[in-house]
Amino acid sequence: MKKSWPPLIPFVAITLALEWMVRSGAVPSYLVPAPSAVLRALLDSRDELAAAMAKTSAAALVGFALSTITGVAIAVLLSSSRGIQRAFYPYAVFFQTVPIIAIAPLLVIWFGYGMKTVIASAFIVSIFPVIANTLTGLLSTDPALRDLFRLYGASATVTLVKLRFPAALPQILTGLRVASGLAVIGAIVGEFIGGQGLGSVVDVARTQQRVDKVFAAVLLASLLGLALFGLINLISALTLRRWHASEQGS
Repeated sequence: MKKSWPPLIPFVAITLALEWMVRSGAVPSYLVPAPSAVLRALLDSRDELAAAMAKTSAAALVGFALSTITGVAIAVLLSSSRGIQRAFYPYAVFFQTVPIIAIAPLLVIWFGYGMKTVIASAFIVSIFPVIANTLTGLLSTDPALRDLFRLYGASATVTLVKLRFPAALPQILTGLRVASGLAVIGAIVGEFIGGQGLGSVVDVARTQQRVDKVFAAVLLASLLGLALFGLINLISALTLRRWHASEQGS
């Protein structure tokens, strides 16, 4: 309860204030709907929104899982050699700077309309934080511990599994926290172009001037991002609480 009250108080206050402002006419309802109107839209379109939420959740989760596996693997490869890192890491940075909205039409050409395009969009948007944070963690291993492993004749694989990867786990989880939210954003952007899911609901509701439905879909997308973020926080607490300062006492 102590952790729940601080964010709930401003949420309730802002909701009540917004409801009053819209009902009093201070804010036009066609620009920002009243929270009660958003709630009605959630209830009236619950079947449509639930189906869209399921599709967006599936695409975001698959894209996030692929970015996690691929990003960690790429970071391990880059950390294995300074030459490989200097040769290929700039391309990872360049790949991240390309706006997803600009290449989303290409994804439709390559993968067609549907789930594949949405997953690819979520994957592309969320992979770079995993690569960057994992690489930083792997390269930040205590030199004294690396020398100790080398002194005892530990192989590169043993050093990676028993030293470098555990030491990099806090940074990896930080990258996953960022990537979890980006995966949802990528999925929504992909759905704008490739159809299906909450992104399609937002696009259709926009053309119908259903601002309340737009806000309802955006709210569900935000809750999905929060759920993924909370899942990573739970994993972080379970894996780091016993030995890392960032989770001790949480």
